[in-house]
Amino acid sequence: MLPVALHTARLELSAPTASDADAIYEACQDPAIPFFTTVPSPYPREFADQFVAQAIERWEELSHATWAIRLDGALVGMVGLHDLQDTESAELGFWVTAEARGQGIVREASDAVIDWGFSTDALDLVRVEWRAAVGNTASARVAQALGFRFEGTLRQVLRNGHGQRSDGWIASLLATDDRTRQEWPIAL
Repeated sequence: MLPVALHTARLELSAPTASDADAIYEACQDPAIPFFTTVPSPYPREFADQFVAQAIERWEELSHATWAIRLDGALVGMVGLHDLQDTESAELGFWVTAEARGQGIVREASDAVIDWGFSTDALDLVRVEWRAAVGNTASARVAQALGFRFEGTLRQVLRNGHGQRSDGWIASLLATDDRTRQEWPIAL
């Protein structure tokens, strides 16, 4: 599949390109990104080039759909639907630069991506899953605001290259859900 561009009131979501590699590298130097995501640490410059190449490859095979989040033309984060292999479900993942946090950008971008994923003209997903390390309350607030239903805590191994084990939160959103903010049994 060819990458699909999405637009919101403030954002452009498009496949990352080679010209984004410097901005991706710079963003991934923020210790919070590898701490709370699967981004490896340390993150050398060549990883950004590899990430861009993999993102395009994965769009072509439709195993992942990854978008660069752009605000006023500048890359401020990534959002994607992952693990798309014939399951009618996907996992939502995202990160945003330190400068862009607290502005509702991740929620706005994720909302557009979820709409696209559920659309019968796109992936026609039935379920979108969200996972985060316990303690990543900023990510949990986004998922909660998007209408995800909290399912519980699970033991997980982070895929950030360290084989680190941690407790993780898991929540899901069904295509049939009304997508209103859900109350969760954890303190956010």
